[in-house]
Amino acid sequence: MDNPGLPIVAAMDITGRTRVFMILGDPIAQVQAPALFNPIFRAQGVDAVLVPAHVSPTDLPGFVQQVLRARNIDGLWLTIPHKAAVLPLLDRCDRLGQIAQAVNAVRRNADGTLEGALFDGEGFAKSLDRFEAPVAGKRVLIVGAGGAGMAIAVSLAERGAAAIALFDPTASRSRAAADRINAAYPHQPALVAATSNAAGFDLIVQASPLGMDNADALPLDPASVEPGAVVVDILMKNQPTPLLRACAARGVQVHPGFEMLAQQIPDYLRFFGLPVPAERADPELEVGISRGAADPLRR
Repeated sequence: MDNPGLPIVAAMDITGRTRVFMILGDPIAQVQAPALFNPIFRAQGVDAVLVPAHVSPTDLPGFVQQVLRARNIDGLWLTIPHKAAVLPLLDRCDRLGQIAQAVNAVRRNADGTLEGALFDGEGFAKSLDRFEAPVAGKRVLIVGAGGAGMAIAVSLAERGAAAIALFDPTASRSRAAADRINAAYPHQPALVAATSNAAGFDLIVQASPLGMDNADALPLDPASVEPGAVVVDILMKNQPTPLLRACAARGVQVHPGFEMLAQQIPDYLRFFGLPVPAERADPELEVGISRGAADPLRR
């Protein structure tokens, strides 16, 4: 008997030979990766599936260690709040992950070791290229110094941002993030912002969880965003977020976070040894979202 509470999704052929990947988060309902990557697997003829798993922070160490013992589970995607917490479980990770102290992909190598990589920041930087929003010489405010915020800070420092200010309600987190960036990039100073006031910044990145729930407070005052600035909210849920709507109403250039994920597609596929499409298909069409729905503020 059909369950009216279950969503209707396209059928997938899953067999005993199917390679399994999982995306771990808490919460997990907001993730777009399965809807993005599973159609790519089908289009490429890859017998693989990406499955979401709601894993609490306290369960993360045991879950990762046990699930990757399964011989048909080849790797993990990580989302909030696990990008930094998974690091102690790894045998090694790439350079950007080491600087940021966060990863968003983990694979089991042939020798059984676990290796991590960080793609968020590079995906974000590439999305700015697509938006024609330059980074070099710009002053950047990042709200939220968790795994995603730190990854973005590292990649923007690599791109030559003039200065990066980090604001997080947990001051110790933004201080630790600034210290790591300053150690790795002494010529692109990172600062700890006392507030989320956006005055004086050319690029404002909303990388906190605020906005996932419609009842959330705004992560910053839209009135503090100066003319000519660019605001990007990396949340995948509730786009356009209240922050983007408020900023757009003031004539500010705004962008949602979906492009950041789309730009990471080749990096994920290469990391897991999967074929990369010769040409990028439109990911918004792949997940059944029109450009207008994915970015209604740019109509």
